[in-house]
Amino acid sequence: MFTRTKTFANKDGTTRTYLQLVANERAGGKVRQRVLANLGRLEELRSGPLDRLMESLAKFSRERWVMEQAREPLRAKRARSWGPALVFRGLWEEIGLSAVLGGLVEASSAQSDFEEAAFAMVLNRLLDPASKLKTSRWLKTIHRPRWQGLDLHHLYRALDFLADHKDEIEPALYARVRDLFSLKLDLVLWDTTSTYFEGRAAEGLAEFGHSKDHRPDRVQIVVGALMSRDGFPIAHEVFPGNTADIDTFRHTLGKVRERFHLGRVILVGDRGMVSEKLLGEIEAAGLQYIVGVRMRRLKAAEAVLARAGRYREVAPNLRVKEVVHGEARYIVCLNPEERERDRRVREEALAKLREKLAAGEAKQLIGNSAYRRYLKLVGAGVEINEAAAEDEARLDGKYVLRTNSSLDPEEVAQAYKSLWQVERAFRELKSGLDLRPVYHWTEKRIRGHVMICFLALVLEMALRRKLAALGEDVPYDDLLSDLSELRAVELNLDGRRCLVRTDLVGQADLAFRAVGLRPPPHITEMPSASANPAPECSGT
Repeated sequence: MFTRTKTFANKDGTTRTYLQLVANERAGGKVRQRVLANLGRLEELRSGPLDRLMESLAKFSRERWVMEQAREPLRAKRARSWGPALVFRGLWEEIGLSAVLGGLVEASSAQSDFEEAAFAMVLNRLLDPASKLKTSRWLKTIHRPRWQGLDLHHLYRALDFLADHKDEIEPALYARVRDLFSLKLDLVLWDTTSTYFEGRAAEGLAEFGHSKDHRPDRVQIVVGALMSRDGFPIAHEVFPGNTADIDTFRHTLGKVRERFHLGRVILVGDRGMVSEKLLGEIEAAGLQYIVGVRMRRLKAAEAVLARAGRYREVAPNLRVKEVVHGEARYIVCLNPEERERDRRVREEALAKLREKLAAGEAKQLIGNSAYRRYLKLVGAGVEINEAAAEDEARLDGKYVLRTNSSLDPEEVAQAYKSLWQVERAFRELKSGLDLRPVYHWTEKRIRGHVMICFLALVLEMALRRKLAALGEDVPYDDLLSDLSELRAVELNLDGRRCLVRTDLVGQADLAFRAVGLRPPPHITEMPSASANPAPECSGT
């Protein structure tokens, strides 16, 4: 069916035009047009009746009518971001956070919806990290009706709630994601970072200590993360800023089995966590470990590195050999590319040393840490220590691991390399998720803030895994940018309240497919604010 005009000539030479409703019909193998209705003279219809007719027909073709009306920009009430809230809320519910937090809220008889407040803060961490004050304003830029009642004090109270229930949330969350993503905790990765504070902070938690941000002039906290061998976040801990890495490791040992009901577990730690006393405690706890060792401080380094044996290739840039010295098992790892780089750097340093010594600049070299290891005092003068240079050459491209596990050398080396997943997670935590600077000054709020960052990291990793399962290799930041372009536009059309979504752009559809959701319909009915329901406005 369609409309057409029919023009007739008057006797005085003028014309008159009629608007007709017609339909195509096939008769005798030919298509003919049949007039269904004569709607009237076009010039008379244009004076008002045509608009009333179209409005009357709109209830039988709602989407077309609304889309036509939406072209009038002054009719749009507001446009809010919608895409990320839909996708991450789907993940939030799938991994069980909605059920876990909702159950805890119900059990506590809390009056506030802490679960929605927590989701709001987590989404802000993922999209536009800000202080809680700014987050309370940011909520109004997102289309999620459940947030209409959220205010700043709800966010603060939700932080307290998360801090109080952290030890209940993490095991319940792990039980869900373990099955969802087929996680195994036979091998866990542990690493720490520090994050500093500007201004005042919680005494007893924020303390001066070894700063990995290179800000020894600021008080800080230490955050440790426990992750699966393939980099999925399992748990985290917050420590006073003056806690040594070894002590964080020791503290975590007592909680790993208790909280996650693990059988065999292998802890993987960086070189800063090694001490004979600590390794003894790990073994006494019935746990296994893989740790990096500082070769220059290892008493057995010479014997370990000098032990004869052939390297086995694990990857193009990784070769390994096993050495047992005393009662300890070591894995010597060699990266051929790093060996060549180390050799080149050392030879360039020695060449510069010889030039400076020849120019009589010996005194300036003693205080230079890059040169000092290659120098020795001879009487009142300074000479190149050739023996030290040869010792350094033996370390080119190598690092040594120590383990009490029964894993093959190749598995030990690969497990240690997996530690970069934790390090990358910390970079995300402190940059993209904006752990630093921390905008809270009480211990409970600080712990709640770190919990929000941790949950945001869990959601990010979950989405990355979902995308990988589709076989799609799309830059994560680009995906979020495309997803953020999906907006909800509120329209008020002569008493009708409608929600019109913008079109999907770029890779946004991938995010919906990854989490098993369909994008919302182009047009959605909105409840009427009045006592009498507004005319229905819906579509696909």
